[in-house]
Formats: sequence, structure tokens, C-alpha cells
Amino acid sequence: MSKNTPPSGQSQFANKAQAWSARFSEPVSDLVKRYTASVDFDRRLAAVDIQGSLAHADMLAAIGIISQQDNADIQRGMAQILQEIQQNAFEWSLDLEDVHLNIEKRLVELIGDAGKRLHTGRSRNDQVATDIRLWLRAEIDTSIDLLRQLRRNLAELALQHAGTILPGFTHLQVAQPVTFGHHLLAYAEMFDRDAQRLADCRKRVNRLPLGAAALAGTSYPIDRERVAQALGFDGVCRNSLDAVSDRDFAIEFCAAAALIMTHISRFSEELVLWMSPRVGFIDLADRFCTGSSIMPQKKNPDVPELARGKTGRVNGHLVALLTLMKGQPLAYNKDNQEDKEGLFDSADTIRDTLTIFVDMVGGIRVKPDAMRAAALQGFATATDLADYLVKKGVPFRDAHETVAHAVRSCEEQGCDLADLPLEQLQAFHASIEPDVFDVLTLEGSVAARNHIGGTAPERVKIEAQRVLDETR
Repeated sequence: MSKNTPPSGQSQFANKAQAWSARFSEPVSDLVKRYTASVDFDRRLAAVDIQGSLAHADMLAAIGIISQQDNADIQRGMAQILQEIQQNAFEWSLDLEDVHLNIEKRLVELIGDAGKRLHTGRSRNDQVATDIRLWLRAEIDTSIDLLRQLRRNLAELALQHAGTILPGFTHLQVAQPVTFGHHLLAYAEMFDRDAQRLADCRKRVNRLPLGAAALAGTSYPIDRERVAQALGFDGVCRNSLDAVSDRDFAIEFCAAAALIMTHISRFSEELVLWMSPRVGFIDLADRFCTGSSIMPQKKNPDVPELARGKTGRVNGHLVALLTLMKGQPLAYNKDNQEDKEGLFDSADTIRDTLTIFVDMVGGIRVKPDAMRAAALQGFATATDLADYLVKKGVPFRDAHETVAHAVRSCEEQGCDLADLPLEQLQAFHASIEPDVFDVLTLEGSVAARNHIGGTAPERVKIEAQRVLDETR
């Protein structure tokens, strides 16, 4: 036998442990191993990988592909592996590329040939697609619950401040008075839409790819519906090519995550502004802030600032995943290995961010006097005066022009509309009567908007209670 001929028809580097090494005449270089391996990040899929494998083994035994003894050995071996992983006693190998082969090798070490039979009727292509869906389904459920908690805390704070008045802004200029409770409930609406999007995304996540094998299905008489039911899937993926190559569900989740972080970022921007001493509307609990290494007076709103910054990375993951998929032919390609790190980070980021914001909202200290003082500075009831004139029969455009003259006069005198005496107001328009002061007060302005979606305190209480009821 030539020294270059592997004994018994085996590859000369079969001891390198790759599942596919017999096909090749030389080992993969160490650089390529590091470049192509995913075990450093996909090991987090270990628990769901084992979950999927147990359901697959149970199905193989039920249809007679493997014996019941093999199935029992697989169940026993996987239980030990899961325990080792949970106790950080499992030895991960870069040579074995990914989470799947690492677990399989250890299983074979523990139970012998039964471990080699587990991969019958499947491929790593449909295996990893299944793992990602199982993992992502749990992450979605966690995020939906966190959004529920955040909405509840916003509603509780809104109920406390249903009548607390602050200026509503457009273009960052004082526009009209609103209540702080109404303002908070705007974010409760955003986060409700976020939860709905995640719930809708979950429907498409919750389809089983396992059974598609590498790309064409398998010649074994497998029972995919049995596996789907065992794993809690709503059904199976209907086309094997699509099943192994589809990452729409991951893109959809990243899009939903980007919108969640966009809403978080908008809220963060307001928290930062509101906490500035120049505004002074709120204060955040100390546990969400940091100081300065040089300026001892500083209390910096680091959590909302960082959340605002982390929004960029989540947006980036969405674009990266879209770009990853745009040029791929059917079916599975190695490109798809790049789907995980961005997906994992997006899920981690929204989970951690929402967890912190649930707590942070509960610790907001509101400063009503500062809010009210700000609402008095920008002629916030000017629109109310225009509406008052319209109700007296004045065309809106004429009313608008009249109030603009009144505002200019107030600017010159350094006072608010409500400070003008009745005679001076009547000089701008004869239709103005003593009841005008009912609409020129901040309280009168917000109370007048007592309709669905309006800022009236009574309406805010109704809406806040609705959110509380929904989030029980």
C-alpha cells in the first residue's frame, strides 16, 4: 500500500472529525476553519437544536427507521449533553464547525452508533432553519410580553397625570397644550403596534422546515406533521427548496425590531430633552444615569442616550440581512451563515432595551409646575381663540388672521393671550365676549378636546384604563 493511500478507503485526515471529510484529499486550513466556523455564535442554539433532534428521533422511531432502543439512547445522551452545556462543562470544538456537529460528536461518544443514526432523513440545512425558528419564536414571545409590560407602565403613569398639562410641540415650537398622560399614551399606541407586528411575524416563523433535508426532501417515509406537532409548530413549510433557503421570517423580525427601536429612540430623545435643566419636565431615577469624571454636578441620562444609539445597529442588521439575501439563488448557500449574528444581536438588543425601559418608566419623576410654565410661554391657546371665533360665525381664515394680530400684540407687551383684558381682545374682533376666557386657559383648552383620541383629562383616563385592561 502506498504511503499516500488512506487505509480501508478512508480519508487520510478522517480523524479531523468533519462529517464530510472523506470526500477531500487535504484538510481545511486553520484560517479557513476560523473563517467558516459558526460555533462561536451558533452554540446559543444548543438547547433548541437538542429539542428539535429529540422530536426528530421520536418520529424516526415511531415509523420504524430507528429502533426504540436507539431512541431511548438518544434521549438519554441528549439529556446528558444538555446538562453539560448548562453547567458549562461541554467542550466546544472549532474543528466541528457548528453547534450541530459538536452535539452530534458528543452524542456518538456517549451512545455509539445510535448517535450516528440520528441524522437519518435530515440535513444541517433544514436542521439549522428549524433551530433558528424555535429560538426566534421564544424571543418573540419574550419581546411581546415586555412590550405589554411597558405599555402597562406607561398607562399607569398616564393615569396619574391625566390632567398634568405640558406644551405639545410641532417643529419643536409650542403648538397647543396637551396632557402628559395623553403624550405618554401616544407611545403606548406605538408599542401596541409593535406587539401586533411581532405576533403577526410569529405566524410565519412558526412553520417547520425539518424534513426538507438538504433541499429536495428525503426518500424516507417521514412524518413531518408529527414533528411539527411535537415542537409546537402551526404547520410545515410546503416546499423543500424554500424551507431551507427562506430567511423572510428573520428579515421580518429584524424589520419589526427596527421599528421597536425607532419608537424607543423617539421616546429616548424626549426623555433626554425633558431631563435637561433648560426644560426640566422630568427626572430619571439615579440607577439609569451616570455622572461625569470631571464635572461633579452632572447627571447624564445615559440609558436613553445609549438606546437612541443602539437603534442604529438594529437598523443596520435589517439592511445587512436584506442585502445578504438579495442575490442568492435557490437553495441553501453558505451566505446564510451570516444571518445569525445580526439576528441574535437584534433580539438581544430589543430584549435588553425593553427590560430596562419597563423599569425606567416606572421610575420617572414628573415636574408638573415646569410643564405648566412651559405651556404658558408660547401662546399655546391661540388655536382655541381661533376656534372660538369660528363658533361665533367668523370664517376660519379671518379668525386665523385676527388671532395672529392678537399674538403679535402679546409679544410686544410680553404677556399671554389670557392676560389681555376683555376690552383689548374685543378690539381685535367684536364677536369676542366674556366667555372667551373659558377657552384661553390651559385647562379649558385640553378639556374641550373630549373625543376619542383627544387630550381631555377624562378621555385620557378612559384610554389609560383601556390599556391597563388590555395588558392585565
